[in-house]
Amino acid sequence: MGAKPKPGGKLWSGRFAEPVSELVKRYTASVDFDRRLAPQDIRASLAHAHMLRAAGVLSRGDLRAIERGLSRISAEIEAGRFRWSLAAEDVHLNIERRLIDIAGNAGKRLHTARSRNDQVATDLRLWLRDAMDDIADLIRKVQRALLDQAEKHAATVMPGYTHLQVAQPVTFGHHLLAYFEMLERDRARLADCRGRVNRLPLGAVALAGTSFPIDRARVARELGFEGLSDNSLDAVSDRDFAIEFCACAALAMVHLSRLSEELILWTNPRFGFVTLPDRFCTGSSIMPQKKNPDVAELARGKVGRVTGDLVALLMLMKGQALAYNKDNQEDKEPLFDAADTWRDTLAVFAEMIAGIVVNEAAMRAAAQQGFATATDFADYLVKKGLAFRDAHEAAARAVRHAEESGRALEQLPLAELRRFSKKVDRDVYRVLTLEGSVASRSHAGGTAPSRVRAAIKRARTALRRT
Repeated sequence: MGAKPKPGGKLWSGRFAEPVSELVKRYTASVDFDRRLAPQDIRASLAHAHMLRAAGVLSRGDLRAIERGLSRISAEIEAGRFRWSLAAEDVHLNIERRLIDIAGNAGKRLHTARSRNDQVATDLRLWLRDAMDDIADLIRKVQRALLDQAEKHAATVMPGYTHLQVAQPVTFGHHLLAYFEMLERDRARLADCRGRVNRLPLGAVALAGTSFPIDRARVARELGFEGLSDNSLDAVSDRDFAIEFCACAALAMVHLSRLSEELILWTNPRFGFVTLPDRFCTGSSIMPQKKNPDVAELARGKVGRVTGDLVALLMLMKGQALAYNKDNQEDKEPLFDAADTWRDTLAVFAEMIAGIVVNEAAMRAAAQQGFATATDFADYLVKKGLAFRDAHEAAARAVRHAEESGRALEQLPLAELRRFSKKVDRDVYRVLTLEGSVASRSHAGGTAPSRVRAAIKRARTALRRT
C-alpha cells in the first residue's frame, strides 16, 4: 500500500522543517467553498487516469483501484459521509488523500503528469460549463414567459415613456419583446463565452507541461472540451474565462434590474398596470394593506453584488506575473456567487413573469394622458405636405392649447385644430386614436399588433432551434 501521509500532514510536506501554522491553515484553506467542485474533480481525475493508462504510465490494476476509489469517494460525498479536512486545504487534496487511504500506491500515482494548477483550472472550467448550460436553459424559460405574456397583449395599448414621461403609445406586447431581445443578446453572449471556457488546461501541469507521454486530446474528448489551451503558462494562470462570464452575468443582471424597476413602478397604485402573484410579494409588519414587490426589489439590488464579483476578479488578475499565483484561490467565491445569483434570479423571474395579471384599462387610461399622439399629429401634417419642423411646431402649439383648455388632442373640434394648420381635415381623428397610432407603426421592429405577433412567431421559432 505504501507510506501514507501523517495525520494532518501535507502531501507536499517533505520540503518543510516545521508544520504549517494553524492560523495559516485557516487563512489559506479553500475547502469550505471549493468543495462544490468535487464532482468535476472526480470526472477530470477519471479522464486523467484513463489517459495515463492508455499512455502506459498506469497499470491496469492501478486504474481499477483508482476507479473504485473515486467511485466510493463520489458516493461518500453524495451521501454526506465524506470527511472534509481543513488540514488538506482544498477539495483536490481532500479527495486525493482519501483516494490514497482507499487505493494506496495507485492513489499516489494518479497525480503523475498533473499539478493542482492545471487541475483546478480544469475543474473550474468544467463547473462553469455546467453552470452556463443551466443558465442558458433558464434564460430560455424567462424568454418563453415573456413571449406568452406578449402574445396575450399584442394589442394592449400602454404609454411608451422617455425620461419616464409619456411619449407615444405602444403595446404591452411590444414592450415585453424589448426584454426578450435583451435576454437574447445575453444568451448569445453566454454561448460565445462558453466556447472560450470550454478549452482544456489539463496537461499544462504546474506551468511548463510534462515529460510524460500524455495525450491531452484524449482527455479533452472524454470531458467534452472543444479544444486545448495552447500555452501551458496561460492555461494555468489566467482566469479571463471567469471574468468574461461575470461580465456576461453583470450585464444580464442589469437587464433584469431594469425589468424589476418597471415591475415596481407598474405595481404601484399610481400606475396599477400589473398585479404580481402573492407568492412573489411580502407584506408589512405594521401596515396590513401593503403588498410589496420584494422579489423585484431584491433582484434590482443583487445586480450590485454581481457587478462587484466582476470587479473583484478584474482586480484579482491585474497585478499577477506569470504563471500561477496563490491569488487565484480568490477566483472561486466571486465566480460561484455570480453564477448562483444569476441562476436564482432567472428561476424566480420565469415564474413571476408567467403569473403577471395585466390591468388593460389602467394602461389605456395612462396612454390617454400626456398627449401621447402628438407625434402622430405632426406626422399627419407632414404627409399632408408640411415640412417636419413646421409640423412639429404646429403640433406643439396644438398640445399647449389642449393642455390650457383641459382637453385631449382628439377632443379638440376640427375648427380649433385647423387654427394650427389649414392642412388639417376630418381624417385627422383617425391618427389621434391610440389604436390608430400603434397600428400605423407597421414596419419591421414597430409596435403595430401585427408586427408584434410576427415578432413573437419568429422568436418562438428561434428558441426551438437552440
